[in-house]
Amino acid sequence: MSSVNETKFQFAVFLLTGQHRQEVSHLWISIPFCFMYVISIVGNSVILFIIKTDPTLHEPMYIFLSMLAVTELGISIATIPTILGIYLFNSREISLDACFAQLFFIHSLQCIESSVLLLMSFDRFIAICNPLRYASILTLPRIPKMGLVCVVRGMAIILPLPLFLHRFQYCRSNVLSHSNCLHQEVMKMACSDISVNSIYGLFAKLLTMGLDSLLIFLSYMMILKKVLNIVSQAECLRALNTCVSHLCTVLLFYTSEIGLSVIHRFGRRSSPFLQILLGYISLLVPPLINPIVYSLKSKHLRVRIIRVFIR
Repeated sequence: MSSVNETKFQFAVFLLTGQHRQEVSHLWISIPFCFMYVISIVGNSVILFIIKTDPTLHEPMYIFLSMLAVTELGISIATIPTILGIYLFNSREISLDACFAQLFFIHSLQCIESSVLLLMSFDRFIAICNPLRYASILTLPRIPKMGLVCVVRGMAIILPLPLFLHRFQYCRSNVLSHSNCLHQEVMKMACSDISVNSIYGLFAKLLTMGLDSLLIFLSYMMILKKVLNIVSQAECLRALNTCVSHLCTVLLFYTSEIGLSVIHRFGRRSSPFLQILLGYISLLVPPLINPIVYSLKSKHLRVRIIRVFIR
């Protein structure tokens, strides 16, 4: 009889979780999060402003970088407010509809970011392996269409996830182990059959990040093969140097995402601290680090940023 009553109960809210057993230190923990938020917003906004206002940077590589910056801004805006709400105001409650909306934006933006990273690797592949056709393949009118395909692809693949979740009844624990709503965790709160969500979630992950990471790996294998055939060591190093910042971004993004996915699906006995830490790394670190890496590694971008601040 109790099981019947339990299945009829529907939670109105989920409770987000901050740092495990560190409630007393929440105010101090919020300081680095505020710092990361400000740096992420300012850093990506500065990159967008520089690329927008400088005609010499209206090239495919920098346009793809601006797409990445827009995606990083979206992820920061979608994730940081709930985190700061927990640590600054102890505001842990989030309604089901708000949770599903946040879940949709987080996962769709991550899929879009994965697609943009693939486009950036394609840009480097054409520039190094087929430089004579670079201008004819990556034309300025074609690049916005490629960006639109990335957006439509990410949103179309992720949209079924919150729609499926909206149909479920939530009668188990409503306490989430992260400071944001993530699909793999929210679906475990349902007392309905989640096999469709689990299978489709895995399919969506493989179709987006799995396929993109494989294509990026293959593109860099061909780039490496091409570079090793260059006789001049200086030319070889120059070609590899143009890929360093993108490789750092790719490794940071996919390592944290794969680690978090593996823990959610197979690491049931993993510590809550590890899950929370990987969640923060996958969502907060790339928007913080990417503007710094590209500003340091791109000489043209670095010079123009310095000029803006000197003025």
